[in-house]
Amino acid sequence: MSVSVAEDRPLSRVEPSHADLDRALAELGDSARAFARLPPRDKARLLREEVLPRVEASALRMVQASCHEKGIDAAAPIAGEEWLAGPCTIASNVAALADALDQIATRGAPRLPFRAVREEDGRTKVRVFPMRGSDGALLSGFTCDVHLERGVRRADVRAEQATFYRQADPEGGVSLVLGAGNVASIGPMDTLHTLFNEGRVVVLKTSPVNAYLGPILEDMLAPLISRGFVRIVHGGPEVGSYLASHRLVSHVHITGSQHTHDIIVWGKPGSEQDTRRAANDPVLKKPITSELGNVSPVVVVPYLYAEDELWFQARSVATQIVNNASFNCNAAKMLVLARGWAQRDLFLDKLQQALGEVRPRKAYYPGAEQRHASLVKGHDRVRFIGEASAGTLPWTMITDLDAADPREPLFSTEPFCGIVSEVSVGSDDPAEFLAAATRFCNDTLWGTLSASIVCPSILEEDPVVGAALERAIDELRYGAVAVNHWPGLVYGTVTAPWGGHPSVTLADVKSGIGFVHNTVMLGRIEKAVLRGPLKTFPRPPFFYDHRNMAVTAERLLRYYARPGWGRLPAVAMAALRG
Repeated sequence: MSVSVAEDRPLSRVEPSHADLDRALAELGDSARAFARLPPRDKARLLREEVLPRVEASALRMVQASCHEKGIDAAAPIAGEEWLAGPCTIASNVAALADALDQIATRGAPRLPFRAVREEDGRTKVRVFPMRGSDGALLSGFTCDVHLERGVRRADVRAEQATFYRQADPEGGVSLVLGAGNVASIGPMDTLHTLFNEGRVVVLKTSPVNAYLGPILEDMLAPLISRGFVRIVHGGPEVGSYLASHRLVSHVHITGSQHTHDIIVWGKPGSEQDTRRAANDPVLKKPITSELGNVSPVVVVPYLYAEDELWFQARSVATQIVNNASFNCNAAKMLVLARGWAQRDLFLDKLQQALGEVRPRKAYYPGAEQRHASLVKGHDRVRFIGEASAGTLPWTMITDLDAADPREPLFSTEPFCGIVSEVSVGSDDPAEFLAAATRFCNDTLWGTLSASIVCPSILEEDPVVGAALERAIDELRYGAVAVNHWPGLVYGTVTAPWGGHPSVTLADVKSGIGFVHNTVMLGRIEKAVLRGPLKTFPRPPFFYDHRNMAVTAERLLRYYARPGWGRLPAVAMAALRG
């Protein structure tokens, strides 16, 4: 079933038997009620005193294993990607949950900053970043607000926080978390959310793509495993299917592809799925939440940008493309530019220049080469960037797509490889363009997970353009919208919710249903909106060209694991050397 936490050997390729899985679920079921009723203070102590030190102790092994599998030099600055997307974010999540649980024990709900809740234009918004004292020091000038669904009033916010902890005698339950194969933190953080936000014990099934992390995750989560709150199993689709349909599993969460989700929910592709959808008769008749990917747009508002502003944004977009070899659900995939924008060609040239600074990466995710070939085929305006070798793919720009072509596969298919495309809509009038870009993203592009908008502050301050920008942010049907930066930062805050826009249905799920992370435990969420300056100094530590990314990220992990103001200067100094 799974490797003992005391063992550090290659993971067995033998899938667990049904008897093994039955036994794991029975053990979880025996602990479900006890965990659900464990006082918040005890849960906080368990996280802070037992889990967090193990995350720190296991961090280097996680980074080295991920780098090895992804073809990254673990001693190079780019290894910082694995520190940031792996143990650093996990540690931040554990620490934030421990704080939230202590606050629930003291005051009934996680604390919100002073004046965090406000009502604007008929919408209640809650500021969730900066939250901790260190947030402003680490990301100066950045904010993140959660927009709640229409109808939620300011007075409702606290009453709908941490609803699980308002139950008198919860029974709990067993959740299946089907882990993602691309990012080390996704599976464990989905597990933490299910445990501590929703009150259910968890069987985490790793993806075959990164099952090599299994022994490391077992070390990290050993205090939860030893108490019967978590079990980690490994295997392919048959194992996942058996677990999802098991009578002891009351809820399923999946991070992966819509194809996999629909097989679990609706059965075999083709006539079976079609018949079941028409009759609203899913195979899986139990709650399922999900996060499933996106054709992620980057909307650039037309303006006469300064040279350094264009170069910063070109590097920002390049980072969103190359990070993790572009195997991210929030990787930049569609540049939405203004028809007639005078700097269009200059921006695309600078983006090509930025991509040219990054050596093509190992195409480690299954099917990447086939997807790349299929999506490039039939397009005339293709730029291949970088010398690809065996097992790698060149960064690829496909330009001049026809926004009115309903058959364009790049609008409906997430490449999940190093392809970024470009389309022009609207006009070079900023307000008109924002309206046209919003319609295009909502009505043409597949997915509801995340989008970004590049807009200088001088335009935000213009009454007409500023109003158009706020209208676009409000109307975009995405669970995360970032202004001037990568929506992946919403994921990284851990205090903010992360998930697809709630306008979807189970039959047409797009980027998924539900939100994870959300360590302040808000209810009735519509989206998270992150804002930052058009250009920052020093360069963000996650930029592909940050020369000290790995050192900065490791120091940040140490800070989250053992917080203290005395550790922040070391983080700042490392970041400044980038």
